[in-house]
Amino acid sequence: MSEEKKSYTMEELTGRVNELYHKSQTEGLTEEEKIEQAELRKLYVANVRNNLRGQLNNISIVEKDGSVTNLGEKFGQKEEKKN
Repeated sequence: MSEEKKSYTMEELTGRVNELYHKSQTEGLTEEEKIEQAELRKLYVANVRNNLRGQLNNISIVEKDGSVTNLGEKFGQKEEKKN
């Protein structure tokens, strides 16, 4: 399974998570599929968090005095060290 994680695009990952969800609602999942579903969900959430963190780290604010504060430089580094 760990080898498969690396080859998933976001579209494929989302599709497989949805496929497993729908199967769980109709006929149920095997133990292997439940494990796969949990791993894929973790991978999906980690990907979303990383994308959001990247976007937030690229936000700059123009202060009243005209200076620009890059929030990624000011706060982003602290957040990355915690994780």
